[in-house]
Amino acid sequence: MQANKKESILEIRNLNKKIDGQTVIDDIHFSIQKGDIYGFLGPNGAGKTTTLRMITRLIFPHSGDILIDGHSIRNNSVLALSRVGSIIENPAFYLHLTARQNLTLSAKLAAVKVPKTRINEVLSIVDLKEAKDNKVKTFSLGMKQRLGIANALLCYPSLIILDEPTNGVDPMGLREMKALIKRLAEKEKITFLISSHMLREMEDLCHKAAFIQSGKIVEEGDIAELLNVYQVTNLEDLFFACIKENLT
Repeated sequence: MQANKKESILEIRNLNKKIDGQTVIDDIHFSIQKGDIYGFLGPNGAGKTTTLRMITRLIFPHSGDILIDGHSIRNNSVLALSRVGSIIENPAFYLHLTARQNLTLSAKLAAVKVPKTRINEVLSIVDLKEAKDNKVKTFSLGMKQRLGIANALLCYPSLIILDEPTNGVDPMGLREMKALIKRLAEKEKITFLISSHMLREMEDLCHKAAFIQSGKIVEEGDIAELLNVYQVTNLEDLFFACIKENLT
């Protein structure tokens, strides 16, 4: 089921990737509209992180293209990625430095000028203002993930890409993370692409999704519509129904 491409902020066009001669991403395509909280869902090893690494230009596809706000990352990666924030795999920080010091370093290394006031702004947005002068080594995993989102917010992104953001996060941290993402989407008008293998945790968060298995997209579209089409009630059953449909 194809998503409407009107006002797409991200378009994946026939993307392919081989590693050691083996195809790990096989001609995938999907699009994300502005304002979506979009799930990129599937089991570990399905190709989620590889795809996100290609979107953020950490690795390169063998063929296909990626457009962000209409700009091809092949032709103009700097412009395409200028309004993208991301956490690919686990957020990396200097544990002996404070949250504020880590963000100050990130701001200095950013491709665009970040006002000094922005650091306190993003810490407030992710509810870490009171902990800004605490060393990151004292943070819980959930707090580190929120600090990662603060880091992604520094350059005023229109799209944030999160790779398994709820992995290992305790129930309270999970609740805070979901509330933060929903708040940023609603109030800051930020679009989210979120990869996860934990389908049940994404049920009350994502509006739309692409399901990936063995490097191939097995289904894509509005989650409510897909649940109705496949006559199931949750994302886990939907994923297995999509796989079964593709095998027949």
